[in-house]
This record gives sequence, structure tokens and C-alpha cells, in this order.
Amino acid sequence: MGNLVGSWRFKEPSTVEECDSTWGSDSESDEPTAEDDSGISDSVSPAESDRTAGQSGDAGLQLTDSPESAPKMKRSFYAARDLYKYRHSYPNYRKSRQPNEYRNLRFYMNKIPLVPDGIYIEEILSKWRGDYDKLEHNHTYIQWLFPLREQGLNFYAHELTQDEIKEFQSTREAKRRFLAAYSMMLDFYGIKLLDKSGNVARAPNWQERFQHLNESHHNYLRITRILKSLGELGYEAFKAPLVRLFLQESLCNVTLPNMQHSVLEYFVYTIRLPATRRRLLRFARKHYKPAHAFLWGPPPKKGITGSVGAGSSGIRAPAPTPELNRRVEENTSSSVSSRITVSSHDAIMCQDLVGGGIKGFPDLGSYEAGLQMPLMPVSGRRERSEYS
Repeated sequence: MGNLVGSWRFKEPSTVEECDSTWGSDSESDEPTAEDDSGISDSVSPAESDRTAGQSGDAGLQLTDSPESAPKMKRSFYAARDLYKYRHSYPNYRKSRQPNEYRNLRFYMNKIPLVPDGIYIEEILSKWRGDYDKLEHNHTYIQWLFPLREQGLNFYAHELTQDEIKEFQSTREAKRRFLAAYSMMLDFYGIKLLDKSGNVARAPNWQERFQHLNESHHNYLRITRILKSLGELGYEAFKAPLVRLFLQESLCNVTLPNMQHSVLEYFVYTIRLPATRRRLLRFARKHYKPAHAFLWGPPPKKGITGSVGAGSSGIRAPAPTPELNRRVEENTSSSVSSRITVSSHDAIMCQDLVGGGIKGFPDLGSYEAGLQMPLMPVSGRRERSEYS
């Protein structure tokens, strides 16, 4: 019996729907009437708001043609599964048999340097802030500054453990340095940390840094890691303000248009509380163009198919019971054409990336790189990835 219990493994989800519980306990009737800024400081001038509104209006006129003419789009199962595991604290995690050396905590206590560079945390915090070239081109520090319970490409960096997380969260000096590291990376991206609640706003140099961030796609992987690490080390509440800012800038202000996919497919889903994810996705749906291509909304209401923007992608909430699953299948059997066709393209792309990695970015683990892929039209031909 002991062997049977010891070998039991949690059955992992096999579809995007099973990975995503965002809308599982929600209905459109509970949508709030007022917008919640989620800790984002209003740093957009009235003139800029008017200009953005004008652009959105024009885009709306141009992009409301028949959804049937647009290519079918789909969400990435690899992204959904990775973030499902993270949000559920890695259900099949196996405790290491090696002694717990607390290397991440000791690094943040300034007792050991990061490997292989041999640099201590205090030197990084005091000398690297504002050195954007170093932060951009050094590829070994990010795994040490933002540790996770999963392995990155820097195999000298150690995975977090549950015991180490508890010790870290109770160590004031380590937490202080961790927030300083977070603030340093925000500055690198053109953002400033406003307070101890995690509220954020544009930094004075935001235009220059946003232009760089819009063109530096590998930093989106870094941001995903940063968001995950915030949640592991006790700063879950810091995620929503940052994600809300990125939604605002990518969808409304169009200062980070290349980030749209990563925000919606990755950043939002690092947030563990479904209600917070729903609030962010409702905001995104109001501003996403074209509306019919929005894949992250709630499932279509019973008896309604082809609705624009609200679940028209065919993504459904997970079915928690066989009976509910049977009823969902019956309700949707008459609207097969509205479902998303999932091709083998994701698997091919993931295998290519895992096998070869990404040239030029050695800090990005092949596994991580294989996850963060853009949405792809379902077709026989292979499209270029934003990381290819």
C-alpha cells in the first residue's frame, strides 16, 4: 500500500479548457459596472487619452468586418499547462533527496554570490541599477534574483523549496533586498514602484524604455518569471497592478503593442485568484481589437453562438464533473463550427524550440522558450514565431 501511495501522481490537464478555471465560477451577470484601476497610477494626459480614444474609434470601424473572414486562432496549451502547474503549486512536484542548502535565501542574505558570475546581491543592487546594457545582456542573474520551483537554463541557480520559501518570507533582510531587485527591474522596463502595496506607474524615462521593451521580446519571458517569483515569495498582490499597467499600455495607449499576446496568454495567468484574472480580462476585452478575435473571455451563453468578443473563440470553462462535461458537450454539439481547431503546429514549434533553444538568449531555458509562443493561425503552413 505504501508503494501505491508513493507512486500516485496527480492527473495533469490535457486541454486548455482543463487548465483554465478563470470563468468556472463566473457569469456575465456579475460583471462590475465601474472600472477598477487595480493600483495603476493615472499617468496619461487628457490630450493623450483623446488621441488614444480617436485611434480606438477608427480601429473599431475598420475591424468589425465579418469574423468569418478572419483566420481561426487558438490559445497555447503549453502556456496554459505551465501556468496551471504554477498556480496549483506544482501538483506532481517531487521533493529533492539532496539536502536543502537554502542557496536562494543565502544569496539574498549576501552570504554567497550568484554563480557563475561571482557577484553578491548588494553589488547588483548598488551598481547595476540604471546600467541597462548590463541588465539586458547579462543572462545569468535573472534566475538568482527571481527564483522559482522550476529549473531555468542557469543550472548553477537552485530551485526554491517549500521550506526555503517559508524561511524567506520570515526574513526581513531577504524580503527588503527582493523588493529592491524588483524595483530595479521595473526601472529597467520604464516603470516605477510607488508603494509597499505594489502600485506602479510610468517612470520618467518610460518612452525610451518602452520602445526598447516593445522590441526586446525575450524580456517578456523574464517578466513572466518575475511575476511567478513574486507569488512564490509572498507578493501575490503585486502582480495585478503590473499586469494592469501592461494591458493599459499594450491595448489602450499602444505603447507596447508587441506585448499584447504575452500579457493575455502569460502574465494574466500567473495570477492565482480567478476573480482578479476575470477583472483584468474584462478590461482587456473592452479594448481588444478586433473584438471577435478575443480568446480569453467567458464561454458563450447557452443557446448563443458567434457572439462577438464574449467567448466567440470557443474556449470554455473547465468541466469539474463528468455530468457537467456531458451537458456542455450536448449544448455545443450544434455549434461545432464555432469551436477552435487545434492543429499540431504548437507541438511542432515547441519541439523545434526545445531542441535548439533560442540563439542569442542563453538565459532563456529551452523549456521556457518553448512555452512563450505567440498565437498562430491554424493552417498547414508554419508561421514565424516572435522568437524565431
